[in-house]
Amino acid sequence: MYISIQHNTRFHYSESITQSLTETRMQPLTEGFQRCLRFKLITTPRTRIMEYRDYLGNAVHTFDIPGAHDQLTITAEALVEMSYPPLIPDALPNSDWDDIDTFSAGVDFWDMLHPGERTELTPRLMQFRDEINAKRRRDPLSLLRELNTRIYQAFDYDPTSTTVDSTIDEALETRHGVCQDYAHIMAALVRTLGIPCRYVSGYLYHQRNKKDRSNPDATHAWIEAYLPSLGWVGFDPTNNVIAAERHVRAAVGRDYADVPPTHGIFKGTAESDLEVEVRVNEAEPPSATQDLTPMGGWVPIDEQLQFQQQQQQQQ
Repeated sequence: MYISIQHNTRFHYSESITQSLTETRMQPLTEGFQRCLRFKLITTPRTRIMEYRDYLGNAVHTFDIPGAHDQLTITAEALVEMSYPPLIPDALPNSDWDDIDTFSAGVDFWDMLHPGERTELTPRLMQFRDEINAKRRRDPLSLLRELNTRIYQAFDYDPTSTTVDSTIDEALETRHGVCQDYAHIMAALVRTLGIPCRYVSGYLYHQRNKKDRSNPDATHAWIEAYLPSLGWVGFDPTNNVIAAERHVRAAVGRDYADVPPTHGIFKGTAESDLEVEVRVNEAEPPSATQDLTPMGGWVPIDEQLQFQQQQQQQQ
């Protein structure tokens, strides 16, 4: 299946600013059953865009707009080939807990076993952990499936309830949140089990026959847990599904603070207003004449591109 993505971000400033520095993490990964075949980033005002890979392998594009401007538009377009991942069994042997402990004892998964800026182990989170009995029992995969469902059932999806700066405790107190909150809570709980877990920022292709409750016009977030016999397995507690061919990964980290789609600063005293529009659709296969080598490592970006600032809310 081929998926096309158009992600438009517009910043409007109450008065002109004199400089802005921005970085984005919008380019889909080429990893596992997912291949990014084409990616283009365009900004208005125009500027030159630099690119690099962060320590987790995410594609980061960064740019500087030095002149005065009162608005900034960032348009990211991508074409991604999604293969059907291997079927995940219902359960694993209980002995897989020993394998998890062996892998977790090394340094490779240290970051994904410890709290991040948005996934701290607060007393309210520990109370919720006891409420849903999120402790080692059963086999690890069955327990993860159960946690996915319990978090889905415990919270109402409400795009107006939290912001990108909201803490885990705010969602736990009201039992309302967006995908970012669901993913933060599940990531924090999974790590208390000693299972490496990473936060995933990306996009979800909504289909009419699926009962997704996340917003189709926004970016999406879920988690991936590492099970030695299966590798990274994605869980989407917002929609109570296993992440599969509809889930397009753009970046991975400890939590949202590591992978905001846009992040930056500007010079000036203006207030900023953010508008985001995301379109994710099934696409036709590319023609045989197109050069669509999978984009991994350093990515060729059109030279007339650009870019900008702040954080964008995931819903």
